[in-house]
Amino acid sequence: MRRSKLLYIPFWASYVFLYLPIAVLVVMSFNAGESAYTFEGFSLKWYGELAGDERVRDGLINTLMVAAASTVIATVLGTLLAVGLARHTNSKLLDSVALMPAVLPDVVLGIGLLVFYGMIQFTLGLYSVVLAHALFAMAFVAAVVRTRLAGADTSLEEASRDLGAGPVTTFMKITLPQLAPGIVAGALLAFTLSLDEFVIAFFTIGNDDPTLPIVIYSMVRFGVTPEINALAAILLLVSFTAVIAGQRLTKIGEREPRAQD
Repeated sequence: MRRSKLLYIPFWASYVFLYLPIAVLVVMSFNAGESAYTFEGFSLKWYGELAGDERVRDGLINTLMVAAASTVIATVLGTLLAVGLARHTNSKLLDSVALMPAVLPDVVLGIGLLVFYGMIQFTLGLYSVVLAHALFAMAFVAAVVRTRLAGADTSLEEASRDLGAGPVTTFMKITLPQLAPGIVAGALLAFTLSLDEFVIAFFTIGNDDPTLPIVIYSMVRFGVTPEINALAAILLLVSFTAVIAGQRLTKIGEREPRAQD
């Protein structure tokens, strides 16, 4: 049955609606003029302005530290959580609870963490943001690793145990290498999520050491400038690179079991 070409109109219209503003933002980041809305010629001067902006530089350093630390915590805990749920439990309730931080609204999670930090009298700062980002990123890592676990060869683990290897040895030498592509993909996703996360960081950070999204928010309050467009374009490039790398690793991990079969 021949498909009508009219069916492709809403498909492409959706893509244009989603990505045209992003394309405009990237183009305007190369604007030679000071207007964020009128293109006056090609120039890289706003990228140079970013390098000399102390607020942006400090915010970027804080964001990278938070993203790196939260990614390590989320990757370790998310991997262990995924293995525990897939191998040692059979409860849909625990599955739902484990993935709940990924579906909760950021505002609810941010306020809840702020109240919790206040109850335990935990000083707000970069450490509180690291723990908050690790909490919600852990759910995404667990979801990605569980997908990889679904295609893992359990017979290798059984053979390892039959030959006398303990649970730790089996996990380190058999399970972990099989999960490696999923773990790396989950880590890249966690890093990307932390890199541009604003709402949770806004509620859980103190008055000092703002992250880069909070710095951008403070700059946008006085109007959008080509400098902000340039900064957003750089963040888009980093995010797209991490997401594409994660997808490639996931596909590689999916092809390996088929090749072994």
